[in-house]
Amino acid sequence: MVTEWIVTEIDGKIASVSADYRHFSALAARIAAMPVEQVDRISTHKISTGQLVGMAGTLRWEDFRLFGTPFQLRVWKQLFGLEPRLYSYSELAVLCDNPQGVRPVAHAVAINPVAYLIPCHLIIPKESLDKAREIRATAESTLFKGSDLYLLDSIDVGEYAYGSETKRELIKLHLKH
Repeated sequence: MVTEWIVTEIDGKIASVSADYRHFSALAARIAAMPVEQVDRISTHKISTGQLVGMAGTLRWEDFRLFGTPFQLRVWKQLFGLEPRLYSYSELAVLCDNPQGVRPVAHAVAINPVAYLIPCHLIIPKESLDKAREIRATAESTLFKGSDLYLLDSIDVGEYAYGSETKRELIKLHLKH
């Protein structure tokens, strides 16, 4: 799992969180195209996963400075406000008032520039979510009472920019808090 995250802020607002500098070059290009008076300060620093998790509980939507289309921003804002549980891409599309637009919603999820803080990791394939719910329902009648069984390695959590194992670990962290 990723142990350090790179946080880039523009004028004190979070513009990206990444395990590498992949978002930084895109941000630099956007900033270069802007009038100089629209950006005062850019900073980048590394934090641990624990710090990232702690930060998540204190942020508001206004604490971000994100660059995307109006549709992407709407999807990211919806993701930011999600209750901490697993969702399918089709469920998120419905929440975004675009039930027929699963693919564009999935694309917006995939290019989320703010790892963990905007919890794109909570979105998994529908078939996997159905299987997780089935396992949880079965587990409820056992000694385990369903705790963490829906995260079994047999469930495909879907693609993630930093690998499925990191996604699995972020899901566990997020659902604990």
